[in-house]
Amino acid sequence: MKCTKPKKLALLFCLTAALASAALQGCGAKTPEDMLARMQEFSTPDDTASIYLDKSWKTQEAPMDGWLIAASSREDNAVFLLQFIKNGPSSQAGSMEDVKDIIKTSYNLSGETNAEAPEVPGMTNVTAITGRMSVDSTKVDAYIVYGETDYAYYSMAYAADKMNDSKIASFKVSCSKFRESAPEVEDRTTAELTDTIRWFNASYAVLTDLNGWDYNRFAGLAANDDVMAMEQKSLEEWWSVTDRATADSTLDWILTEGHRDTFAEDMAYLEEAGIRDIAPNERSAFLLDQFQMTADEAQNYADMFGFYEQYGPDAIAGWDYCRAMNLMSFYYLAGYYTEQEALDKSLEIARTMQPLFESWDDLMSSYMRGYEYWAEESADERRALYEDLKTREDNPYSVDFKTELEKTW
Repeated sequence: MKCTKPKKLALLFCLTAALASAALQGCGAKTPEDMLARMQEFSTPDDTASIYLDKSWKTQEAPMDGWLIAASSREDNAVFLLQFIKNGPSSQAGSMEDVKDIIKTSYNLSGETNAEAPEVPGMTNVTAITGRMSVDSTKVDAYIVYGETDYAYYSMAYAADKMNDSKIASFKVSCSKFRESAPEVEDRTTAELTDTIRWFNASYAVLTDLNGWDYNRFAGLAANDDVMAMEQKSLEEWWSVTDRATADSTLDWILTEGHRDTFAEDMAYLEEAGIRDIAPNERSAFLLDQFQMTADEAQNYADMFGFYEQYGPDAIAGWDYCRAMNLMSFYYLAGYYTEQEALDKSLEIARTMQPLFESWDDLMSSYMRGYEYWAEESADERRALYEDLKTREDNPYSVDFKTELEKTW
């Protein structure tokens, strides 16, 4: 269940139109106060974000309500402010790196050099670069600022035929007047974030973070009608779940059988075929010789059998249990379970799985093995993310794995 990204053609349209219609902002001004005296507020169409620009500048039509495109009266200067919402149905990017990739690809950035970033009120992780960007096959200079708020990631840029220090100084003043008015988001969730609910969230925090959701709230998103519609569509696509009945049958399958059953069956079959008698470093070749499979598939099954030898038939049980916990959050957001029902069932599942593992590392290792069995690809990206999550200030795994799980709602 991954978030989508805006397409590059929309970005190219924006700046092409702006530069086609685009007096230097702040020309002749000596101090920030002088510059501000010549500026006024320019807002995105939905009024969720704004900066100050020279009063003579004009806005251009933008393809997204959270984007601001403006140009000077001459044809050599333009500014864009692009907002990428973090969470919910309107989510447009999963990380700041996603945003940087979008900008780099859309504008064919080159010659990027780190630059001094402006002070942007309400924004964190603010960085800046200078470089060259392509606009309608024409290369122009650019000063680009990146940053984020709780609501969104932002890219703000000044583009000009010829960049100089005064233009950058003027744009820094523009950024110093950044304002965000994030819309109020309805949330029907009432449960407080206790250690028990933190434990629930941690069991599927890797996927929550991959989706760009919030692992510090039950289910990762606000529960409202927009999210409900999004999650119903997602559950149908990924799980063939369309109502309470199919939700319950899917949950029953993953709790009683899951992928661990087919894993055990597959490994037992390989054992009957004689793979245990083959040296570990020769098993992939053995499988290629005995079965119709690709080299990657053979290596994956050889790796899986090694896990089977070491951990037994339940080697990937953590995969099933973590996904069962995650399903309860999806079912709640989709409206198939009430908040009380989802929390009660989550507690039941958590109490079942907790004694089966010694620690978060133990559980997540089992989860990663299961991912590799199911996806037939490396879980290294997810392992790296898990390790990264443990270093964060809001580390979801800071809650004791052995904490007493109790009803707190």
